[in-house]
Amino acid sequence: MKENKGLMTEGVIWKQLFWFALPLLLGNLFQQFYNTVDSIVVGNYIGANALASVGASTPIINLLVGLFTGLGTGAGVVIARFFGAQDDKGVHDGVHTTIALCLVSGVVMGAIGVLFSPQILQWMNTPSEVMEGSITYLQIYFMGIIALMIYNMGSGILRAVGDSKSPLYFLIVSSVVNIILDLVFVIKVQMGVAGVAWATLIAQVISACLVLIRLSMSRESYRLVLKEIRFHKDVLLETIRIGLPGGIQNAVISFSNIIVQYNINSFGAAAVAGCSAYTKIDGFAILPVMSFSMAITIFTGQNVGAKNYERVKKGANTCLKMSCAVTIVISVVLFLFGGNLLKVFSSDTQVLHYATQMMHFLVPGYLCLAIAHTYCGVVRGAGISMVPMLALIGNMCVLRMIWITLAMPFAHSIIIVFLGYSLTWLTSALTMLIYYHKSGWLEKYQLAHS
Repeated sequence: MKENKGLMTEGVIWKQLFWFALPLLLGNLFQQFYNTVDSIVVGNYIGANALASVGASTPIINLLVGLFTGLGTGAGVVIARFFGAQDDKGVHDGVHTTIALCLVSGVVMGAIGVLFSPQILQWMNTPSEVMEGSITYLQIYFMGIIALMIYNMGSGILRAVGDSKSPLYFLIVSSVVNIILDLVFVIKVQMGVAGVAWATLIAQVISACLVLIRLSMSRESYRLVLKEIRFHKDVLLETIRIGLPGGIQNAVISFSNIIVQYNINSFGAAAVAGCSAYTKIDGFAILPVMSFSMAITIFTGQNVGAKNYERVKKGANTCLKMSCAVTIVISVVLFLFGGNLLKVFSSDTQVLHYATQMMHFLVPGYLCLAIAHTYCGVVRGAGISMVPMLALIGNMCVLRMIWITLAMPFAHSIIIVFLGYSLTWLTSALTMLIYYHKSGWLEKYQLAHS
C-alpha cells in the first residue's frame, strides 16, 4: 500500500479518535444544516404550517435513507478491514462495489419516494392544512436522493481509509450553497416550500460531484475508475451481511418514528411544528454521539483487520469516556439555553410550548444514547451487525410502540410520546452494556478469525 497515514492500528488512541471524529462531527453539523436552515427559513418567512410541512416529511426521508445508509456503513466496515490488513485489491473491489450499490439503490429509492409520497403522508394522518406542502417538499427531495446516496456512500469510503476531512470540506461548500439558495428561492423568488426543497436538491448534487471527483483523482488503492464500477460478488455479499442488518435497523427505527409522528400529528399543526423545531436541535445535540460511534466503528474495523484485539478494547473504553463527557456538556447547555434556541424557529407561543416540552423529556436520555451507540459502533466494526440491530430495534421500536400503545389510552398526552424516547434509550444502553461485557464477543471473534 502506498500510504498508511489513514491507519489507526498504532499510535495514541484518544488523539486518533478525536482527530478522526472531529471532522465527522463538523461534517454532520453542516449536513444537519440542510433541513435546519429549511426549517428556520420557512418558519420565519412563510409560517407555522410551512414549518410543519417540512417536519412531517422528515420521518419518511429518514426511513428510506436509513435503509441504504446501513448498507453504506457495511461497505465502510468491509473496506476498513481491507485497509487495516493492507489489502489493495480488496480495497479496490470494495470501492467499486459500493458505488455500484449506491447507484442502483439511489434510483430505486428515488422512484419509490416520488411515486408514493402522497399515499404515505395520508397514511401518517398528516394534517390537511400542511398536506400540500409536505407532498411538494418530499417529492422534490426524492428527485435528488441519488446525489445524497453518492455523497454518503462515497464519504463512507473515504472515512474507511482514514480520511474524514474531505467529506467535511465538501459539506461546507454544499451547506453554504444550500443556505444562499434557501434565502434566494424563498425570500427573493418566493417559491415557498418548493424553494427550500430545490435548494437542498442542488446542494446535494454539488456534494455528490465533489466526492466523486475526490475518489477519481486519488492515486491510492481506493481510487475510483468509472469504467470499473461493478459488483464484486464476495465483497457485495459481505457488505450486505454486515450492512443489511444496520439498514433494516435504521429503516425500522425510522418506521417507528413514523408511528410516533402519527401520534404527534393527532395533536394538531402546532404540535407538529413544535416537535419539528426541537427535532432540529435534537439532531445537533446527538451529533457527537453519532460521530464517535462512526469513529469507533472504523477504528475497530481497521484493528480487527490487523488483529490488534487488545487495542480494540482500549479504543472502546476511550471512546465511551469521550462520548459521555461531550454529551453531558451538551445536555447542560440545552437545559440552560435551549428555550432561547427554540425561538430561532418560531415566535408562536403554542409551537414553543410543545418544543420546550419535548426538550425537557429528551435531554435526560442523551447519556444513554452515548453508551448504546458507542458499544453498537464497536461490535459493528468487528462485523457483528445482528446484535446492534436486534438491540436497537427491540428497544427503540418494539418497546417504544408497546409503551405508546398501552400508555396512550390511559393518558392521551403528548408527554407519553416524549417519555417513550428516554425510556427506550435507557433500555438500549443496558442491553448493549450487558452484551459488550458479558457475552465474550471479542474472544469468539478472535477464535473464529485465528
